[in-house]
Amino acid sequence: MFSNLMYVLAVALLVVSASKDKNKTKMALKKAWKSFENMLPQFLTIIILIGIILAVVDNQVISNLIGEDSGTIGIVIASAIGSITLIPSFVAFPLAKVLLENGAGISQLAAFISTLMMVGIVTIPLEMKYWGKKATILRNLLAFGFSIVVAIIMGVIL
Repeated sequence: MFSNLMYVLAVALLVVSASKDKNKTKMALKKAWKSFENMLPQFLTIIILIGIILAVVDNQVISNLIGEDSGTIGIVIASAIGSITLIPSFVAFPLAKVLLENGAGISQLAAFISTLMMVGIVTIPLEMKYWGKKATILRNLLAFGFSIVVAIIMGVIL
């Protein structure tokens, strides 16, 4: 529902923009398309790589590695898996539910979800291209550290 609202809003604002200045709107759309074309090969490569990884590794194997009894090792493994995996949140949260039902620990899932959403090992080349090496490395290190803190806090609270 929210996505549909955003699409309607985007189209409405595009119409408003076109009514104000047709040439600027046309130029903006051309720039957006060119940017999309430049990023598409990298995104397709990432999507294909993740698809292959997810086809090879099933939920049961992951839940065995990050079970409740795996402790700190499980948090590190979950963080590493989350850092190198690139899947959207609408897939990640149901996957976390399945993993929880198959014996994964809360701390491990918190680390997995946090790093999955915030750390982007697979996207580092793309990030470096647009943000620079220093900013990309700093962002990923801070996100990884914060994810570990979140996992520990979730383990203590829950």
